[in-house]
Amino acid sequence: MIDLEQYLPILMFLGVALAISCVFVFLPMGVSRLTGVHNPTADKLSEYECGFPAFEEPRSQFDVRFYLVAILFIIFDLEAAFLFPWAVSLDFTGWSGWTTMMIFIGELAIGLVYAWKVGALEWE
Repeated sequence: MIDLEQYLPILMFLGVALAISCVFVFLPMGVSRLTGVHNPTADKLSEYECGFPAFEEPRSQFDVRFYLVAILFIIFDLEAAFLFPWAVSLDFTGWSGWTTMMIFIGELAIGLVYAWKVGALEWE
């Protein structure tokens, strides 16, 4: 027979976590409802995302510049994610680690210059 008393602390923890998350979600909504002016209009309730009001079909095509900027952001964000562990472990990697990272940063700099020259960073 399984002793279910072992699971009681886990269930208590989940109950407390659920209660706290419900308080964080519903308490601000209740306070704003009681203290603020609740006047929903069609403009306030309309969808607004990515700087464009939703006038068209949701399956419409976006300009390729959105994707290009997103890819450039991911590339340079990953560069920042690689720099911190490299800086922490530079004592262990020595000159070979430093040289490898300089080659990596050089390649990213060449990519940035290319994107800049092509006009990928320009916005109309």
